[in-house]
Amino acid sequence: MANAPIDWPAIHAEALDILTRYLRIDTSNPPGNEAPAAHFLGDLLAAEGFHCTYLEPQPNRDILLATLPGDGRKQPMMLCNHTDVVPVEAEYWTKPAFDGLVEDGRIYGRGAVDMKGAAVMQLMTMLLLKRHGAPLQRDLVFCAVPDEEAGSFHGMQWLSETHPELVDVEFELSEGGSGRSRFLGQDTELFSVATNEKTICWLQLTAVGTPGHGSRPHLDNSAVHLTRVLQRLADWDRPLTFIPETRHTIERLKQEGLMPATADGAVLEALIRSNPAYQATFQNTLNITMIQSGIKANVIPAKSTAVLDCRLLPGQDREAWRQEVAAIVDDARVQVDFYTNWGQEAPEPIPWDTELYRTIESVMKEASEDAIVVPTTCTGGTDNRFLRAKGIPAYGFIPCLLSPEEAAGFHGNDEFLTLDNLNMGVELTYEIVRRMCT
Repeated sequence: MANAPIDWPAIHAEALDILTRYLRIDTSNPPGNEAPAAHFLGDLLAAEGFHCTYLEPQPNRDILLATLPGDGRKQPMMLCNHTDVVPVEAEYWTKPAFDGLVEDGRIYGRGAVDMKGAAVMQLMTMLLLKRHGAPLQRDLVFCAVPDEEAGSFHGMQWLSETHPELVDVEFELSEGGSGRSRFLGQDTELFSVATNEKTICWLQLTAVGTPGHGSRPHLDNSAVHLTRVLQRLADWDRPLTFIPETRHTIERLKQEGLMPATADGAVLEALIRSNPAYQATFQNTLNITMIQSGIKANVIPAKSTAVLDCRLLPGQDREAWRQEVAAIVDDARVQVDFYTNWGQEAPEPIPWDTELYRTIESVMKEASEDAIVVPTTCTGGTDNRFLRAKGIPAYGFIPCLLSPEEAAGFHGNDEFLTLDNLNMGVELTYEIVRRMCT
């Protein structure tokens, strides 16, 4: 059956059925409870002859592994996805978050784009290669892990540390990059392959004052001290920094006409700053995400705290950044500490001139003559960082062409994936992996 044609309409219908059922499994993290999701995917694989291995870093938080064997002429490749999703604020959704609703060409649900949709694309690739008896030259490993949305301590970090032999692969493909249909106000088919990512560096500010009665004037209010330094941080204008990936990407964008060929200096900076998502790839970012103060309406708070979500460019030192933030805070009454150790090790950069990158580029250009493929630095944290630390080219790439509305679904409300993108992702994930493995 190796040369048998694929009935793509039937495969599209199968993928849609699987995704809608998968979206109905609530794996909000916290608390996670991803085991039902792992077994849902594993049962689909086992039904077609795959041997599935389950590991349990924590109760009810299973990792699923399944392998399609090759003849050993090449080293293994891994398809990796995470089974957990971020929590939902249901009152701000206009669609049900866990019903797998299909409406007006869209599949709604938490995880549709991040990243249960991509998991189905990878799953269908495994099933199709097996059904058609593809002559693989390398083992193909399917890996579904929990806890990515809360640091990966009980997911990929645990797997890579306790079972390094299971992640000993030549290439890995997961999330972190995809296509976009608009860029800097222009319609386009721009596909970004994440070959690197920023370092996560969460900080906590703690302001200490003197408590007192809320009815009297007070000059040592911890909440006031904290809000003043938070405003300074919010107003802090940081310079743009260029690394090899971003310099290469800018030159490619100029060549493709998505950026003026003469753009440089202030003009280039203005273009970059006009798009916050793009700006984040050129700058250490800082956002105030949590504030806590006070115990009672009539009590001046003795202590007030805030958490900052900082993402550092590759190569930046976390301690040097903490000191830089402390210098902007410039208030002895406010202490600046690391909030967690998540991201303590800076992600390893991986070159983009590899067999996998070239295969992605070739497949995307064959699928559309207008496709533009560029390397990028992922502005969020992904499980790829644990494999990159081992020197493995671990790329973030989901072959979909996301509209701005779809891209806003990452951790946003009314998350959805279009049917067109699901179908496109199923076909192109299969083709990229088929070429890499046969």
